[in-house]
Amino acid sequence: MEATTTAINIEKAKTSKISQVDFDNLAFGSVFTDHMLICDYKNGSWETPKIIPYGPLSLEPSAKIFHYGQSIFEGMKAYKDEHNDVFLFRPEDNHKRLNISAHRMSIPELPKEYFMDGLRTLITLDKDWIPTQEGSSLYIRPFIFASGKGFHASPAEEYKFIICLAPSGSYFSGKVKVLIEETYSRSANGGVGYAKAGGNYAGQFYPTQLAKKNGYHQVIWTDDHAHENIEEAGAMNIFVRINDVLITAPTSDRILDGITRKSIVEIAKAEGIETEVRNVTVTELVAAAKNGSLKEMFGAGTAAVVSPIATFGFRNTDYDLPEIADSYASRFKKIITDIQLNRSQDPYGWRYKL
Repeated sequence: MEATTTAINIEKAKTSKISQVDFDNLAFGSVFTDHMLICDYKNGSWETPKIIPYGPLSLEPSAKIFHYGQSIFEGMKAYKDEHNDVFLFRPEDNHKRLNISAHRMSIPELPKEYFMDGLRTLITLDKDWIPTQEGSSLYIRPFIFASGKGFHASPAEEYKFIICLAPSGSYFSGKVKVLIEETYSRSANGGVGYAKAGGNYAGQFYPTQLAKKNGYHQVIWTDDHAHENIEEAGAMNIFVRINDVLITAPTSDRILDGITRKSIVEIAKAEGIETEVRNVTVTELVAAAKNGSLKEMFGAGTAAVVSPIATFGFRNTDYDLPEIADSYASRFKKIITDIQLNRSQDPYGWRYKL
């Protein structure tokens, strides 16, 4: 465990809520630990971080987050192994991506030591909240938003960086049915699709609700111009297996550079699986489904790790995917979760022990 070098002021909660939590029946991201980290950006620099009891924030009605949407976030998890040791998965990649998002949204970048030391100190303080039930983990939400006030349409002068922790169960369960979206777009060329900006997700809610009314769980996003290239699956990156070839779309200014995505690409290559990073068209996907060469589709992201897709819909027709005993999806999920839970060797150097 690396030493903490950042000065962090700690105010402990007077009493813990942990005895009120049913760890055997955890919803995703709805129960929160005793503490949170908060750090303000004022007068051109980030101030000393502090850890305080989890609770409400006080903001001016004119805070620019409410008016111009300067908000970015990350999603991470902490795990305990059978020896009660605590691990993160590729946390430095989360910090790097947070600052990529910050740059695009005109938010001041966060020093690496604030991010890493903040995670280490907060999680260590609330480590008893990390669930050990199979499929559960401690979900971590670092985020930055504009707290500075004013109605002028310009970047704020003040910001808040916060980390909250939520012991959580599985994100998805059961078979996932998705709809290929042809009307609405998640992002566009030159936009902010590659940033983890809050507005990206807000814009997805309405089309997703329309899909849910028709019996689907999520939508498959396509390019904004021709709606022909497969890009993302809901809030996840997407993978397609045609015969034995694994295919995923290249990252761009429309597509998030997912940490689980690039982990899967690296694992696939190490496992000798033929992998192509290229555009996949809807036409190709439908043709593969019809001729039987489409073996798998799955989403990849922090919350679900890997989420297999059982059915996709396109123009009033549903296409069911075959059930495969030794699927790529199940193989990748096991390899990643075994690394995360310290059940296996980590040849990639992704596991980070607190």
